[in-house]
Amino acid sequence: MSHSYSLAYLTSNTLTPPQAIQLAAELGYRFVGLRLAPNAPGAPQQALIGRPDILRETLAAQRDTGVGVFDLEIIRIGEGFDPRASLPLLDAGAALKAKAVLVAGDDADTARLADSYARLCELMLPYGMTADLEFMPWTTVPDARTALGIVDAAGRPANAGILVDALHVARSGTSFDDLRALPRELLHYAQICDAPTSAQLGRAFTVEEMIHTARCERLLPGEGGIDLRGLFAALPADLPVSVEVPNETRLPQAGQPDWARQALAASRAVLELGA
Repeated sequence: MSHSYSLAYLTSNTLTPPQAIQLAAELGYRFVGLRLAPNAPGAPQQALIGRPDILRETLAAQRDTGVGVFDLEIIRIGEGFDPRASLPLLDAGAALKAKAVLVAGDDADTARLADSYARLCELMLPYGMTADLEFMPWTTVPDARTALGIVDAAGRPANAGILVDALHVARSGTSFDDLRALPRELLHYAQICDAPTSAQLGRAFTVEEMIHTARCERLLPGEGGIDLRGLFAALPADLPVSVEVPNETRLPQAGQPDWARQALAASRAVLELGA
């Protein structure tokens, strides 16, 4: 089955939202992902919130190309989380007709994290977007089993979701059986990339190494050691795929258009040509 592909922010982080949409259309992506809120204070993001001029340009690019916005980044749930702080992001998502918001869990109190997640889902319900909790091995939601536990503890809201990132599956101890155990209604999209595995390295990765790879040094699908075909075979065949391949060395060398083109071609080669 042919997947629909989204050009993730980390694969196109040199571009403004309208530029990302234009490039996605030229290359054959159906969607884009945008980072309209930073993943840490002072970290990079795409300007749009509070910029009606850029919002108008982005909406015009959507109308002209037919490329949609799939997911927005990022909402982080920490100890003092107030879901109302996310209202500007949610308002932007509603205007863009985004489908999902990426959520990270940082609160070490898992009961409080589940409660905060439930409150976020309740706030988001009128906006028509899902709250997709991404498990990452260095966070308090390190694997798929923990993510499912948080969502279940939150009462499994109607707009709840779990985001599967191939890199985090490989480095968290999440098994393909764990993926198959995730309820279909919680799966809205998955992220693809490649990387070396701990088996290839001969030891476990440090937290610092895992974070660096995730943000700065992923490989194109097919270049690393992750069993991507096995991983995606454990997920629904019609699941949209976000192509997330940040590489701070190779992206500038290739140039933004060619890197995004290579990333899409490599993803298709793994998921479709080898099927």
